[in-house]
Amino acid sequence: MDSIEKLKWRYATKKFNRDKKLSNEQLDVLKNAFNLTATSYGLQPLKLLVISNQEVKDNLVEYAFNQSQVADCSHLLVICIKTDIDSNYVDRKFNLEIKERGLEPEMLSDFRAYLKKTIENQSQEDKDNAAKNQAYIALGNLMTVCALEEIDSCPMEGFLPSKFDKALNLKDENLKSVLLLPVGFRAEDDFMSSLKKVRLPIEESIITID
Repeated sequence: MDSIEKLKWRYATKKFNRDKKLSNEQLDVLKNAFNLTATSYGLQPLKLLVISNQEVKDNLVEYAFNQSQVADCSHLLVICIKTDIDSNYVDRKFNLEIKERGLEPEMLSDFRAYLKKTIENQSQEDKDNAAKNQAYIALGNLMTVCALEEIDSCPMEGFLPSKFDKALNLKDENLKSVLLLPVGFRAEDDFMSSLKKVRLPIEESIITID
């Protein structure tokens, strides 16, 4: 299938085959796709939890309004935002860039100072909101890669982040959960899989300015 056909193949999976699991190679693809997602200033204010433990998944179902995909998927991906984005974090990212690219520190000194000042002047709420917006970019990227790899997925906003955070001890890791993406393989009797994908005509969803 080409890219468009694979995007047509994708749908928000309602019922997963509980017995079919992603391979380590497939998981590595998704992990790398997440890590390569574009983020503002390249700061990567996100972290991904990859949960395969069945007991943990089962216990989280009630905090996701009893959506069975959370338990039945091969792996539950939890996209989190980092709550410790500060000047020290910015320095660590710049130091890594200097090391990996073999740059002279002076080349980035003005930009580093600007970014640190920008971060310092933001409230925690502003930083959290900015990171959450970028989490949606990561979600979209993961969904597309899943389609290209013929891995089923179901994006979810419908869950209780505070309950997830407590159950997964995310506060201790300076993290907050913001989005879920159960991944795996569709069940043969998932009625949604056979339904035609319905979208607006291209001319109604796109404006071309020549």
